[in-house]
Amino acid sequence: MQTLNDLRLAVLIDADNIPHSNVTGMLEEIAKYGTPTFKRIYGDWTIPTVSGWKQVLLEHAITPVQQYSYTKGKNSTDSAMIIDAMDILYSGRVDGFCIVSSDSDFTRLATRLREAGMKVFGIGERKTPSPFIVACDKFIYLEILNTPVVVREHAPAREKKGKPDRSKKASPENDQQFQIKRAKRLIATSITDLADENGWAYLGDVGNLILKKQPDFDPRNFGFAKLTPLIKSFDFEIDERESGQNNIKHIYIRNRK
Repeated sequence: MQTLNDLRLAVLIDADNIPHSNVTGMLEEIAKYGTPTFKRIYGDWTIPTVSGWKQVLLEHAITPVQQYSYTKGKNSTDSAMIIDAMDILYSGRVDGFCIVSSDSDFTRLATRLREAGMKVFGIGERKTPSPFIVACDKFIYLEILNTPVVVREHAPAREKKGKPDRSKKASPENDQQFQIKRAKRLIATSITDLADENGWAYLGDVGNLILKKQPDFDPRNFGFAKLTPLIKSFDFEIDERESGQNNIKHIYIRNRK
């Protein structure tokens, strides 16, 4: 049976919407999900704004694809990426795609590739519109690749009480506590969906269901390297059961009554 790490991936990068600052971290992340068979980047290499990519491409053997901007103020790299993606799809040489962009124009492409049975991973900045995010099997934010993950044993501490900081506009979607509550609710409902008669659900199945519901869910968004320590930091019951084979432990969780 083919595992996730055996997937042959086509990595297609939109140079107009992605910075070149952390390509190493990005490719290391992609390696967790499969082997990059194609590595192509699209842009108009005659303009100075993409000059920073030159050394990066040489270091990582990424093939640049020249695409001139036919109209001032608009880029035509989207069409070139979409055409190449469909050509690669019909070649039958890959098992999935990694679309690196923060542009919602690739939403329909991601949907079409999944309809064809492809695994689709998205990588982009937090500004990426929601339609593109949910069109992918999994979406990874570039910002968490730029930030070293700190091993934490407890949930992020609440902010100290005091005068609110007026320098930044408050937004519930960007508030850390809001995101923590949202994550807890997502985990709790997923446990309920999968629970047996006693309320227990296998953590691996819960993690898979969470990604189907919310493709951009990632423990690193909360400062944890893996899902298990994040779950342990929340108020869920945990039961570690030995399988009897090689002393492997399977983790089951349930909502507290």
